[in-house]
Amino acid sequence: MLSVALPKGRIAEETLEIFEKIFGEAFRFDDRKLILETEGFKFLLVRNQDVPAYVLHQAADIGVVGLDVLEEKDEDLIRLLDLKIGKCKVCVGIANDKKLDYSLPEITIATKMSNISQRYFSKKAMGVKIIKLYGSIELAPLVGLSDAIVDIVDTGNTMKQNGLKVVETIMDSSAYLIANKNSFIEKKEEIISLYEKINNVIS
Repeated sequence: MLSVALPKGRIAEETLEIFEKIFGEAFRFDDRKLILETEGFKFLLVRNQDVPAYVLHQAADIGVVGLDVLEEKDEDLIRLLDLKIGKCKVCVGIANDKKLDYSLPEITIATKMSNISQRYFSKKAMGVKIIKLYGSIELAPLVGLSDAIVDIVDTGNTMKQNGLKVVETIMDSSAYLIANKNSFIEKKEEIISLYEKINNVIS
């Protein structure tokens, strides 16, 4: 049996739809349940940010998680396949009436993606002070908490509605199928077989 960590929400639903196409049966979590056991699989419903931890510590053999989370966490995991779902971008946003001034000795960035932000601005040889926030990140530049934000952008509407604009795209993201290294050795045939079936459905 393969255990699969899925992030709550749209990506979990779209992943289960892929499984339904492959196996010709319904995969549905009962109301408020976090575990779904079927013949051959045990699905775990967890927070998006927690998927790498579940897979890293082998509480799940494989998982599905956004590339942005993988880049931020930077854990020792196998990236098997881009599932081409849950597409979004990681962008730098600032207030509409402002510009990003690269001549400043240091800029302040509000974000929940501190590692991605740090690496990005380091490559530009800029000093950066990171303020880690977990929600309502768009508010930070409007009240003077930060010069800019780094955040996930889906349509860009949330930034626009809050008087911000996207000035740079750091990376494109989509959901990836990942595996624990030990699980990949121990359950190689099962994982490769599933990988091939998923690849056939999405390609």
